[in-house]
Amino acid sequence: MNAQELKAKTPDELRTELVALKKEAFNLRFQQATGQLENTARMRVLRRGVARIKTVLNQKAAEAAN
Repeated sequence: MNAQELKAKTPDELRTELVALKKEAFNLRFQQATGQLENTARMRVLRRGVARIKTVLNQKAAEAAN
């Protein structure tokens, strides 16, 4: 998901998406620990997605404060 799509969402939708990504990352960490992880690049994509969502949330919070 790109930043433009994220900016169009509400903060509640972004938080829901953030929780889903964190759950997926948790599951991928378990798969990696047990040697079952096939797509290692997915972890990088998830980390960047989490960071992107947090950035948009912070931007929206800064706009609301002004």
